[in-house]
Amino acid sequence: MTKQARIPRPRYDEGCLAAHALNLIGDRWALLVVRELMFAPKRFQMIRAGLPGISASVLTGRLAQLARNGVVDHDERLGVYSLTDAGRGLLPVLEALCRWALMVPGHDPSRFISPSALMISMRVSLIPEPGRGREAKAGFDFGDEAFEMRLTEGRLQTSLVTRPEAPFILSGNGNVQAKAVYGTTPLAELVARGEVGVEGDVSAAQEFLCLFRLERQS
Repeated sequence: MTKQARIPRPRYDEGCLAAHALNLIGDRWALLVVRELMFAPKRFQMIRAGLPGISASVLTGRLAQLARNGVVDHDERLGVYSLTDAGRGLLPVLEALCRWALMVPGHDPSRFISPSALMISMRVSLIPEPGRGREAKAGFDFGDEAFEMRLTEGRLQTSLVTRPEAPFILSGNGNVQAKAVYGTTPLAELVARGEVGVEGDVSAAQEFLCLFRLERQS
């Protein structure tokens, strides 16, 4: 077989840039794999933990495909996967998809939410005016993963960390913390019920969470 014959035929045989992008990242699970790697390199099992419903064989195939397409790097010695510059450049795409999803019906926020998914959604749901000119730092502990989020002049910076260092740290799984961020129940009440944990200043945590809102347009 010649080298040319081994090159897969483009799924969309067009010169359109959008079609070219979809040839690289348009398959099922591909962008969600990118989402799980957006904040730091991960091992295979940690990626899979954020993608319920994906089989090991499908995830292996998607990672290999994304690596061939220049979106993901695989360090075989360390056994970790990470995004390339092109992969990290997909963050605005994921954010745009989140904003678009607020315009159409059918979203069920009670279904599984991974830590990375919640962190990206918070970037989208920051209320512009209250967040402008504010400075704050928050910690989020999901057990196997932890994040620090810093708000500076209306912009969020999110980092995967070993142990958050912040005036307050929320703890619980992705759905529990999403309820704390987007729900209507006061944080102190959720803490009293044992639904979510908060280490540090609960009042400061509540003030911070009030900066976020999912505004559905349908």
